[in-house]
Amino acid sequence: MRSVVRPPNRNPDTVRDAKQGSSRLSRRLLEAQEEERKRISRELHDGTGQSLMVLRLQLGMLASGKDTEVTAKVQEAMKVLDQLIEDVRRIIGRLSPRVLEELGLVAAIRSEVREWSKRTGMEPELELPQDLGPIPHEIEVAIYRLLQEALHNIAKHSGAQKFKVKLEHKKEWLCLHVEDDGAGFSVSSDPHIQSHGLSGMRERSAALGGKVRVRSSKGAGTTISVSLPLRKTVSARKSTREADTACAEITHSIPFAKQSASAKAG
Repeated sequence: MRSVVRPPNRNPDTVRDAKQGSSRLSRRLLEAQEEERKRISRELHDGTGQSLMVLRLQLGMLASGKDTEVTAKVQEAMKVLDQLIEDVRRIIGRLSPRVLEELGLVAAIRSEVREWSKRTGMEPELELPQDLGPIPHEIEVAIYRLLQEALHNIAKHSGAQKFKVKLEHKKEWLCLHVEDDGAGFSVSSDPHIQSHGLSGMRERSAALGGKVRVRSSKGAGTTISVSLPLRKTVSARKSTREADTACAEITHSIPFAKQSASAKAG
């Protein structure tokens, strides 16, 4: 007689507890990542940054000499050094954005969009609230990091000329939408979709009870929509259900991108 192997019964409470435990672990990992970014930022600022400034001061003293040939070479070296200093400052800012800590999320988004537009030449469009009200710090950091990843994807993959960022506080959810008018891709069949940074974005948002959606089709641009809950006291099941509809109205209200509504991924 053939024995029948039955799958073990999964207790709903056990599954729920496992998901909540995984979510807590993911949050701790994200917090550890942010602390490590701050530490590296401080070391770059206090060590590398200061050393570069001293080096520039010394080169400036050499450039004031009477030997024109030496002066020309020193001035050329100073141009390279100035670019290096600017690169280090930008890295420090991306690792631990001071504007987010001091001025809040809306100001940080404006600064980030302005920087990306300056670096890439893409034309930006912003739709931000005047006042978000009190937002949990971990949500502010998550939105900022998700925006960075979305803008990186646009610059690296889309070939876009324009992009739009929209942020809205909707009831108990914070909703971020990033659109571009670039090449787009097939969400259902593109084998590289996970390499577009979307996997990490989904993991970050899921750890906070949120969700990331992607709408795209070839030749018609891409929209990335993020919804994050502003309260922790929500069950995993209810959070998932609310995330499915929290920012849907905003998603359909943005006329900027040209993609088909049927080309989407949750």
